[in-house]
Amino acid sequence: MVIKREEIQGLTTSYDPKSVTIGVLGSHSAEEVGVSAKSFGLRTVVVCQRGRETLYAKYNKHLFDFVILLDKFSDIVNPEIQDKLRDYNTVFIPNRSFSVYVGYDNIENTFAVPLYGNRMILRAEERNEKRNQYWLLEQAGIKTPKKFDKPEDIDRLAIVKVQQKKKPLERAFFIVSNVDEYYEKAKSLLKEEVIDEEGLKKARIEEYVLGQKFNANFQGWALTEVFDDFDLLGFDDRKQTNLHGILGLPAKEQLGINVPIKNEEIGHYGLTMRESQKPLVYEAAERFRKVCRREFPPGMIGLFALQGAVAYDPDDPEQKKLAFYVFDVSPRIPGCPCVGPTSPEMRRLSLKYQWLLKQHGLEKISAPMDLPMLEIKYAAEKRILEKIVT
Repeated sequence: MVIKREEIQGLTTSYDPKSVTIGVLGSHSAEEVGVSAKSFGLRTVVVCQRGRETLYAKYNKHLFDFVILLDKFSDIVNPEIQDKLRDYNTVFIPNRSFSVYVGYDNIENTFAVPLYGNRMILRAEERNEKRNQYWLLEQAGIKTPKKFDKPEDIDRLAIVKVQQKKKPLERAFFIVSNVDEYYEKAKSLLKEEVIDEEGLKKARIEEYVLGQKFNANFQGWALTEVFDDFDLLGFDDRKQTNLHGILGLPAKEQLGINVPIKNEEIGHYGLTMRESQKPLVYEAAERFRKVCRREFPPGMIGLFALQGAVAYDPDDPEQKKLAFYVFDVSPRIPGCPCVGPTSPEMRRLSLKYQWLLKQHGLEKISAPMDLPMLEIKYAAEKRILEKIVT
């Protein structure tokens, strides 16, 4: 049975506002969570899987007050683990690993620990869901790349997004221009066991947007009576293995090697956007926030990202008008530590919320994860945690 928000909200009424603990799964962006929580004087608990705990329990043990070690991540839903988290007064921060390894059914039906964010919208990230991220983007009227329903429809440069066979967090994108290239490259990836037939059947085929990629990172506020509806935090793009290794070779060497290309994310780098084009991004976020409130109340709480590209609108024959095309959504913390030191938006937000920062002895907002901690800290002090959790 789906956990009701009222049940979760009721749990927070017994929490000690002076000893709220921030919880996170030991993967993806747990370091960022730990750093920001500690900066705001909040306790922390990291839930680790045996064999994957050294980064958090050894090398960064100063970031976490409590470490819970499990045989597998999905054991977090065991009653005794949930009891322990609630005893710590835990507000849990969902990341991508939490969604993948714990699973949406567990998150929605079993994990009765307050989440900062909207637990019901996490499932929308999966492409095979009916009300998925693409459906939300369409409902919001946000520009997206043209979708091809089958390989035979490909009539231009296209990208095929396939889940990797052995790595549930990663996808094996490949680029094609026609149906023949599609089957040739798919056959090669199947042979190399990078993907499997099931993943290929569920793959999304869409037009490859020829523009600069921008992952636009935002904070969606729950306490809109205190904060604005949302804030832009800055931009980043990703580095992939082995794609960027291949792209680093001269063209002659690229043509001479026969290696399956993998889009396995290995890092991020920060970007800035020309001011005249930023309204495109703000408008997309505003539309997205509105449709999320309608379709997944209470809407998008916390960090989220619209991953896209700025390119010339193909409907403009003179190619003078730029548009922001969104091709992926992260409805949870994106994990982009580079945004903090590379983003002018972060400096502006420090001025915007200076009055709140001063209350906690802080001078500036240093990283995207600071924004969720600012709202959690405020809600705890005002004894209104129920307003920001699901």
